[in-house]
Amino acid sequence: SSSREKEKMIDNLSKQMAGIKVRKMKNKDAVFEPLPGELDYEKKRITDYEKKSFGILYDGFNLIALFSKLIPEEESGLDYCHIIFTNQLFGTWDENDLRYHARVNICGFPSVISTTGLVEAPAKPREFYLKQQSGMNVYNLKEEFAERFIDYDDCRMTEVMKGYVLQAIFYHITGNPFCEDKNCRLYNAHWQEEVIQAQLKSEYELCPLHEGILKK
Repeated sequence: SSSREKEKMIDNLSKQMAGIKVRKMKNKDAVFEPLPGELDYEKKRITDYEKKSFGILYDGFNLIALFSKLIPEEESGLDYCHIIFTNQLFGTWDENDLRYHARVNICGFPSVISTTGLVEAPAKPREFYLKQQSGMNVYNLKEEFAERFIDYDDCRMTEVMKGYVLQAIFYHITGNPFCEDKNCRLYNAHWQEEVIQAQLKSEYELCPLHEGILKK
């Protein structure tokens, strides 16, 4: 029956999701058999879309591979640009410092964008961390630095996300999602203040070069 098939698909998907979880930030080749509790957690996440993700990091490229299997075959060509929003945190392995790093987005087929990643991946101002290390209350710190980083349930998040959608679209069109111009929405920001500058404060949406590409 269709309900049994759906249940089987959810079981299979939850097992695959649990399998791409990052267990060790400094070991990309660690292989683990998912625990029953992890499978239950993933199943609940799939069936209850409002369930929030708690501190779990997934391997970003494996996540894209998993999502790509869910795209209907007739939509798998280059005529379609699939962009998936998730509140799951994902990261990629960095060969330079041999560890995983959280990411806001990964452009591919499909592209994935994480609302949790927008909060967690770009670094907050240095002074934030210095004051945090000196023992200052995090809640007070967040109030003090509110204008300088994006937080959960931030009213600016939707506007910022538009820039990451543009990055996915440019990746689809040109193969390159990024721009060197710190005021262009395609700027690959590593700091929260760079995100805010490129996505919210800049006098223009796209730099002249990328504006020109869109108009072609």
